[in-house]
Amino acid sequence: MQIVYNVHVESQPAVIALLQSRSLATAVREELERRILSGEISPGDKLNEQDVAGALKVSRGPVREAFRALDQAGLIRTEKNRGVFVRSLTRFEADELYEVRAGLDALIGRLAVVRCTPASIREVRELHNAMQKAANARNVDEYYPLNVRFHDLLAQMTRNANLVAAYRRLVNELHLYRREALASGPDSFPTSIREHLAIVAAISAGDADLAARLLYEHALEGRRRLHQALVRPHRAKARATAAGIKFRRKS
Repeated sequence: MQIVYNVHVESQPAVIALLQSRSLATAVREELERRILSGEISPGDKLNEQDVAGALKVSRGPVREAFRALDQAGLIRTEKNRGVFVRSLTRFEADELYEVRAGLDALIGRLAVVRCTPASIREVRELHNAMQKAANARNVDEYYPLNVRFHDLLAQMTRNANLVAAYRRLVNELHLYRREALASGPDSFPTSIREHLAIVAAISAGDADLAARLLYEHALEGRRRLHQALVRPHRAKARATAAGIKFRRKS
């Protein structure tokens, strides 16, 4: 006796449309994330679904999906009856996040020493060399993404997926201010490079206690730079006026 299962199969065009939508949503999310982390879109800025769709030449569906992903990642927030905004932090909120980050960084340093590989050590050294070049030129646009990759690589070296996810969520919220603090501090580049070099040396030497302490202190130093940046006069948003950057309608 032949048994026939009545299984609903989506048509090929429907499947293709779904895959294309997901691909577009990912592309939109990555582009919005790039603009937020580069400072092109500032903390507190409102993101309009229709404007973003028009600027990126996509439908509103992928933009809506991208907004949900960025909300979950901690980069934007959705307020009922008000809309979608790039997440902003008070000094108190930033302080709390830095306290948590310092604890996570200490754990990352300890586990990275235990679980690192020769290949991951080489990769983190190469990243630090690239950071050194960008720091010598005081080029925050080059240095900051490398700095983000450096710390994310350390988190990945722990080989703990839950720790990596928690770390990424937390630093996404701090990204919005870390870049500004780095760019505006007169001694931020040499201090950052010196601290990163010491961290690499401790991990390479297999000193878990030292790596944990250095990463903990590095996070607190980042908080100090943030405090300095917050008390300075607000700087002009030089790159925020170009068409399409903030996705505002033309009058």
